[in-house]
Amino acid sequence: MAEKFEALEQQLELFIENTRQMGILVSDFQPNGQNVLNQKIQTMVTEMNEIDKLRTQIQDVQVPLEVFDYIDQGRNPNLYTKDCLEKALSKNEQVKGKTDNLKRFKALLLAELSRVFPNEMEMYRALKQGRGPS
Repeated sequence: MAEKFEALEQQLELFIENTRQMGILVSDFQPNGQNVLNQKIQTMVTEMNEIDKLRTQIQDVQVPLEVFDYIDQGRNPNLYTKDCLEKALSKNEQVKGKTDNLKRFKALLLAELSRVFPNEMEMYRALKQGRGPS
């Protein structure tokens, strides 16, 4: 899957570099630099066409909207996966803690029920084991 992104990444890097160079030309524009500026504009149009051609290779890629939020906030989008994993681990620990507590509660509840209702609990255990009432 990474291969299909490499060509796009290279093309985008070329486009960004060309845009940077054009910004420098425009910020200090001299009339005798019109031909160079026209060439840069033509190069940018060509690069945009190349980027558009690569679009078909990555149409099936789904990007979570949160990744764009990371980019808008000036954060590295690669951190999105790390943050998702950390959130999942944290949630997993919470759920594991809850299930452990429920298991302990069940054991304590069964012990207390056995103490208060010994006959009923003996019947419950017998039914649970498939023996039927004695």
